[in-house]
Amino acid sequence: MDVPTKPIRQHHSGTLRGSLSKIIAAIFFLAVEALAASLGARAEALSARARAEFPVSANILIDQFGYPPDAQKVALIRDPQIGFDASAHFEPGTRYAVIDLTTGAEMTEGKPRPWHAKETDSSSGDKAYWFDFSSVTRPGRYFILDLDRRVRSQDFRIGDDVYREVLKHAMRTFFYQRAGFEKKAEYAGTGWADGASHLGPGQDRTARLFSAADDPRTERDLSGGWYDAGDFNRYTSWSARYVITLMKAYQENPAAFTDDYGIPESDNGTPDIIDEAKWGMEWLIRMQNSDGSALSVLGVAQASPPSAARGPSYYGDASTTATLGVAGAFALGSQVFRRLGQTLYADDLLLRAERAYRWADDNPAVLFRNNDPASGTRGLAAGQQEVDDYTRLSRKIEAAIYLFEATGKEAYRAFVDDNYTRIHLIEDGYASPFETNEQDMLLYYTKIPGSSSTVVNKIRSTLARAMNSTENFGSITAEKDPYRAYIKDYTWGSNSIKAAQGSSFYQLVTYGLVTGKDASRAKNAAIGYLNYIHGVNPLGIVYLTNMSAAGAKNSVKELFHAWFTDGSPKWDRVGVSTYGPPPGFLVGGPNPTYKPDSCCPASCGLRSVSKCTSESVSPPMDQPAQKSFKEFNTSWPLNSWEVTENSNSYQVNYIRLLSKFVK
Repeated sequence: MDVPTKPIRQHHSGTLRGSLSKIIAAIFFLAVEALAASLGARAEALSARARAEFPVSANILIDQFGYPPDAQKVALIRDPQIGFDASAHFEPGTRYAVIDLTTGAEMTEGKPRPWHAKETDSSSGDKAYWFDFSSVTRPGRYFILDLDRRVRSQDFRIGDDVYREVLKHAMRTFFYQRAGFEKKAEYAGTGWADGASHLGPGQDRTARLFSAADDPRTERDLSGGWYDAGDFNRYTSWSARYVITLMKAYQENPAAFTDDYGIPESDNGTPDIIDEAKWGMEWLIRMQNSDGSALSVLGVAQASPPSAARGPSYYGDASTTATLGVAGAFALGSQVFRRLGQTLYADDLLLRAERAYRWADDNPAVLFRNNDPASGTRGLAAGQQEVDDYTRLSRKIEAAIYLFEATGKEAYRAFVDDNYTRIHLIEDGYASPFETNEQDMLLYYTKIPGSSSTVVNKIRSTLARAMNSTENFGSITAEKDPYRAYIKDYTWGSNSIKAAQGSSFYQLVTYGLVTGKDASRAKNAAIGYLNYIHGVNPLGIVYLTNMSAAGAKNSVKELFHAWFTDGSPKWDRVGVSTYGPPPGFLVGGPNPTYKPDSCCPASCGLRSVSKCTSESVSPPMDQPAQKSFKEFNTSWPLNSWEVTENSNSYQVNYIRLLSKFVK
């Protein structure tokens, strides 16, 4: 111990001063704690008072998950005029404010701006008002308050992480869609645990050719992959698209994707989106023949839960379409996995990609139409995966683009350069939300070193002009949609089209086609489509299933799915069945073309004709386009799949858009 050098008296004095300091400090900290407790109690009281004093209005809409701090933030106030809710009129007050839910402080105040001078929008049947509160950037919990009407919005958050849990749930839907994989409770949750499906006798491990169902020599192990949608069938070219889109979402914003999604591969050092893409890739590998061709489709039995399915599995013949699909997925995958250090896997994928491309080049029009009476394939799977000549050409161009990137071979570049003008974007100068895959693949070509400069310039200039058309940026400038997510045509799967269109705007930023204010305008356009899916729509509904735990106050409660089926005591509807469906599935959305089966109302057979009138189907029928939606999962003949079925194609489009705003 050091010997003190100061006099003893001074030392005692110092000890006294030190003791006093400690006492004062203790009193100070106690006071701070008391103040904090008081402030906390006051905040809770303010929060409780706000909730009690200002009732929530279903007419004041916000993104129910919240907003990133730097994002455009626009609350929408709706006044219904046409449709099933036409009587729910709401004339907003002239003063709106953003209120901090914790402190009760008013963050900003302003006047809502009427959309198109209070015109009624034909696509939604509503009048609308916008309240822009983008100036509020401080992380926290808030609500929008109509100061005159004394009603408010639901609570919402502002923060960098507002979409991170949402992205996890959206990605985890692929885990629930895995075929031939046990969903243990530790990963799936107790409510959705299930054994591995389609692995029994005559099922996926010994699947037979549909046209030779009695021939055991045709048996193949085609286990794995994802249930395609609400049905459990698997389609090669579609699965290839899902793998490609997942990998591109990762390429465009790797920081958005983490290794903690609660799937069996989590914490293995590889982002879980790549683990999931690899699960899909492994099934594509099983679907490839030794000559490079790829089988087209796998049709399987349906049951709830999936592990209860007992029927046989059958596959369809190889086709050019399926083979070009796997060529593209393998080629792009070789690049992604190589950059992640999985060199041997990348090498194998590249060999498979080139083998597939050669086969398709030698066999340019080998078609296989499944579930087609004229082709003798009635009952093989459900959706028709075969495509027309134009789409097959676009798939070949896409495969050549990824193969050129992976190999640098002139032959692949030459094919792209010789044929890219046949893509509608270049041919017509029009960027369509229904052809985002084609437009995106051409953009991808422009970033590959060694691409032809004249072709690159043509693609970039054409797309830039096309995106400034009246139905793209023109629709944003003209404010065509009061719900800030314009598409011209609403069809089956409209939510997927919205997500794809949102990504198209953001791609302009990703590829440097817009900068400065135009880049901000593109980001604002993109997030409008995301906000729509998250509740800024005429129904005020989050179009994802069962998202209350993630912050949504009103999310989809049931969907059409063979597992989470109508009448299931465990998985039918949230709040009615024990569990409802898992979180995160994007449903198809508003569909004004929806109709019950044509056998209704009187020709569906004695056992089924009563189903035609078992519940109202207006909505979705007889409504403005954006209100053509109903939460139901009734099967044939009411055919709810046209409105509420999920699809992996919807899911990947949504994930790609969402990930742009995840930090």
